[in-house]
Amino acid sequence: MMLEKNIQENRAFVEMLKAAREWLTGRDPIEIAKRTGIDFNEKTKKFSLASLGMELCVSYPDYVIEPHINEWHQLVILHYMRLADGTPLNGQWMTMGEVKDGLIRGGDFDRRCEDVIRRRLSQITEEELEERCLAIGGQMMESNADFTVRFDFLPYYPLLLKLWFADEEFPASGKLLLDTSADHYLMIEDAVSVGQIIMEMLVGVF
Repeated sequence: MMLEKNIQENRAFVEMLKAAREWLTGRDPIEIAKRTGIDFNEKTKKFSLASLGMELCVSYPDYVIEPHINEWHQLVILHYMRLADGTPLNGQWMTMGEVKDGLIRGGDFDRRCEDVIRRRLSQITEEELEERCLAIGGQMMESNADFTVRFDFLPYYPLLLKLWFADEEFPASGKLLLDTSADHYLMIEDAVSVGQIIMEMLVGVF
């Protein structure tokens, strides 16, 4: 049963990846670059970008991503290239539950994320946590939290991880936040995938 389920899930992913590439077929790569903030080299016919500490290339016109990365990471990048409209970042933050149509899926992610932060991230030292964040391209920030790091998942798609460490009165807590412009770049399903990818890179199975 598990093998059959994995095969079905793989087929579903292949179909989604195919659809994402078809959506981009015929699009002007210069316009895509303008709307996404992703560089496009007209000579090599490749887009280049950084995501979670990795330097990636997306070939044109077939939209194959190299080097190989997590399959959902690939899909999110292609969806971003299709949906991005170039809206400037607001510099204000929201939870997944506040994303458009995110009340259910986003709210569920927020609760699971809070639980993982409390049970797992809070169990490692601040130095180790910082090291893990920096390893995937995080930038340490100052805020009203005890620990804040920004991840630029894609050029116009930053996330902010804020943690408050446990003390004598309160348990550890935290949130993974999106810029309030996020709805202009990805739908809630992809936003949740982004959050899961980051949390899995920090703690393993999410």
